[in-house]
Amino acid sequence: MSTPPLASGPQGPDALRPLLDTVLDALRDGNRARGGPLPTGGPETVAERVADAVGDLLPDHGDPEALRTLVTVLAAGAADPADPLCAGHLHGPPLAVATAADLAASALNPSLDSWDQAPAASALEAMVTRALAHALGLADAVVTSGGTESNQVALLLAREALGGKARLICGANAHHSLPRAAWLLGLPDPVVVPAPDGVLDPAALHAVLTRLPKPFVVAATAGTTDAGLIDPLPEIAGLCAAHGARLHVDAAYGGGLAFSDRHRDKLAGLERAHTVTLDLHKLGWQPVAAGLLAVARPAELGVLHHRADYLNADDDTEAGFPDLLGRSLRTTRRPDVLKIAVTLRTLGRLGLGALVDQVCARAREFAAQVREHPGFDLYGPPEISTVLFRPTGATDDDVAGIRRSLLHDGRAVLGRARLDGRLWLKATLLNPHTRPDELAVLLKLVEGTTPQ
Repeated sequence: MSTPPLASGPQGPDALRPLLDTVLDALRDGNRARGGPLPTGGPETVAERVADAVGDLLPDHGDPEALRTLVTVLAAGAADPADPLCAGHLHGPPLAVATAADLAASALNPSLDSWDQAPAASALEAMVTRALAHALGLADAVVTSGGTESNQVALLLAREALGGKARLICGANAHHSLPRAAWLLGLPDPVVVPAPDGVLDPAALHAVLTRLPKPFVVAATAGTTDAGLIDPLPEIAGLCAAHGARLHVDAAYGGGLAFSDRHRDKLAGLERAHTVTLDLHKLGWQPVAAGLLAVARPAELGVLHHRADYLNADDDTEAGFPDLLGRSLRTTRRPDVLKIAVTLRTLGRLGLGALVDQVCARAREFAAQVREHPGFDLYGPPEISTVLFRPTGATDDDVAGIRRSLLHDGRAVLGRARLDGRLWLKATLLNPHTRPDELAVLLKLVEGTTPQ
């Protein structure tokens, strides 16, 4: 039995080339077999199809067709974020150039836990993190696996900066990862501030900050997961400054507005935060994962420092070899920064900003369609690219049933959000190629599924 070829090394490109053709053909065949935004039949049917295609997952003798078979079945059973009817989550279609860069990262396989495993990648990461932090009005950033990890690191930095006794104050609209991070870090139970109309109430925050003993860290949101709303950041930042509170802003969704000249002002006040979460696999069109945590005070990252002699020995560091262990809670890390760097250089700020403008415009157009339709209620005008709507007169059970019916039949992917005491269908538009007529099709599908 011959030794299988490797992806890296001098022969790597030649070994990959025919395999890439196989993968691309399988992706095309799987997409055709699916024929829509989601596979039909629901969870049990999809699981049966996967099991039938895979067969014995660890046979005694290998199958040379396994790559084609498994990529085809995965594509046929995927939720396609590029389909205009797949709009349920903050799950965007990745740019082709970013995906190509990700292939290079996989082939080269640097590991960003020591310089001698990733010389160029470590230098590139330092450049990219600073540039993105500056775009948000902060000083530096670290790469994370997404908003959950970023929020956890933000609370860790807050805990250490505040002497280990920080208490989290967040809105009822905050992402679930924030109270979870507080629990993981052994912090007191968070204080949850009311968020009427989906955004944190500054008056209620002022009352809490006045009443509670210090120290505390306030977490605001720029782009809520349910409705894409942005907390009143300037007022919140002013209250934090007046009360000596630390400010973290979860801008995993909304941070991408910083690329847009048209929408950047919605993030006013972000630059006053101590830490900011940003996910570029949302409004950055990157393959998952592409998260960052930006910091105003880079020295605070020193609490992440850890010594492992085989990775960052003192004499190596003193000799000028970068210490990478203090750049993450993780040890082994992929060079996710490569696809980000390629995207930034290829599109530039204006190119990324144009994509942001396009999805925000599609959301406004879809909201207008909903508003003008006599059979639907609109929650409110979209602030970013999320639209909440529901059939007029429908019950919450009706709304939930409509969504599940569309999912089961593979016709459309819509999310759900509970606001204003009611359950809403959620369309999160992240595909800049989506056309208004395709959004009209989405509305007709919902209309046709609504109980009469």
